[in-house]
Amino acid sequence: MNSNPALEPHFIYILDNAVFAWGLAACGIAQLSKLLFELIFHQRWKPSVLIETGGMPSSHSALVTGTAAGVGLQLGFNDPLFALASTIAFVVMYDASGIRRSAGLTAAKVNQISKDDPRNLSSENTLKESLGHTKLEVLVGSLLGPLVSLPGIFFIGSPLHLLRMTGLFSV
Repeated sequence: MNSNPALEPHFIYILDNAVFAWGLAACGIAQLSKLLFELIFHQRWKPSVLIETGGMPSSHSALVTGTAAGVGLQLGFNDPLFALASTIAFVVMYDASGIRRSAGLTAAKVNQISKDDPRNLSSENTLKESLGHTKLEVLVGSLLGPLVSLPGIFFIGSPLHLLRMTGLFSV
């Protein structure tokens, strides 16, 4: 398969985006930490939390606050793009702790009604209950985001910069 040389520089631009990379890293660390929280607070090993929504901490909150903080660090906290990133972060966090949380609680009640109904023998109608987050889960995720992204951006930089520093990439 031949690679398209016209697309290669665009991939390099993505690797050189420290804000994007560290926002994703904050999200990933939050998602991985759910395993630890599950082990500590529920005394069970449950790897499925890695692909589920909900739980402590909110990885969505870590992603959006880490990214917004990175935009502020690189462009300035008075830049309109920081205002936009922060606004999107607030909407995501409000949605996670409000609307999505309420939908999950409603799903739990519907599932209970369905279980109590002897005519309903099918489990395929079970609704997903873990949709949103408590305010504490959102708060912890929103603090984790900048705690991961800001030092990463400031001290390490982009993945491309890291690859060049380690000698794994040169151009």
